[in-house]
Amino acid sequence: MTRPFNFSAGPAALPEEVLQQAASEMLDWHGSGMSVMEMSHRGKEFISIYEHAEADFRELMAVPQNFKILFMQGGGLAENAIVPLNLSRGGAADFVVTGSWSNKSQKEARKYCDVQIAATNEGSQHTSIPAPGSWQLRGDASYVHVCTNETIDGLEFHDLPDLKALGCDAPLVIDFSSHVASRAVDWSRVGLAFGGAQKNLGPAGVTLVVVREDLLGHALAICPSAFNYKTVADSGSMYNTPPTYSIYIAGLTFQWLKRQQEGDASGIAAIEKRNIAKARLLYDAIDNSALYFNPVSQDCRSRMNVPFFLRDASRNEAFLAGAKARELLQLKGHKSVGGMRASLYNAMPLAGVQALVRYLQEFEQQHA
Repeated sequence: MTRPFNFSAGPAALPEEVLQQAASEMLDWHGSGMSVMEMSHRGKEFISIYEHAEADFRELMAVPQNFKILFMQGGGLAENAIVPLNLSRGGAADFVVTGSWSNKSQKEARKYCDVQIAATNEGSQHTSIPAPGSWQLRGDASYVHVCTNETIDGLEFHDLPDLKALGCDAPLVIDFSSHVASRAVDWSRVGLAFGGAQKNLGPAGVTLVVVREDLLGHALAICPSAFNYKTVADSGSMYNTPPTYSIYIAGLTFQWLKRQQEGDASGIAAIEKRNIAKARLLYDAIDNSALYFNPVSQDCRSRMNVPFFLRDASRNEAFLAGAKARELLQLKGHKSVGGMRASLYNAMPLAGVQALVRYLQEFEQQHA
């Protein structure tokens, strides 16, 4: 039976192979007599799951050895507090606001440090990204924060800013929650990356933090021990009970990603190639339509989250009902912006985007 195509922004669709493997191992993981959900996080069975997941992610994303990979809890929203608690030293931090999530980040960080908005696209209603050369960065900033993919507004940094080229020595902090593992990362430009798993990596519950070792050990005294990156790193993400089942599913997803092939490309290179093709197909359909539009500048459109609007908003409900009838699910836009949104995460097959494009064209013909 063909499953419906789930365009949810998160928690999002998982690869069918991953779900099938998890189902087959639900009652008895590898002859252990236990489900992964029943294992001690300190037992040899789960430790092997954890170690394989960490090693696979490091290999998959080419994470250098001087970075620690942490499996934490609290999601991206909690990291908005945990990052300044660990990195700000109570001093200055600069933020580039490009949409809803980076705006939430700077508001939360104000509780712990001196925040400056180095650049914002508020004037364009979050439809473009300010050129890095225009950012007003402070010499004493402890870090610079950007959200490299805005899930709600549909903007993406296709290239990470080179802070050194801008004369800034502060580490770059990236929130890559909604496009992690959809493309390669230039780690030479990054000090810390964080993201909730529930878009591209697995179910909700685990938060991935990749942090350069020299940034550890500077947490504020008020930082809870379970959120102190050095404490978490020193204990191998086992300071407190980690979200074991979410880590297990993330590990299966990493293995699935490593198996991907697209022409002569494999792994992340293959999935990036596929994501580019999926996004191009949908954006072309929107741009060539008289009924739909996407307001984001073409040079920074997200490959993962594609918001679009009907020029006649009175037809929104009819559009969503027709989509549901064709098993195209979760296309309603975020409540803060309205319209529609199709999330094209790694697990979304090309066939799902093709089905959505056919429906877009059919609905437009019916309502011309």
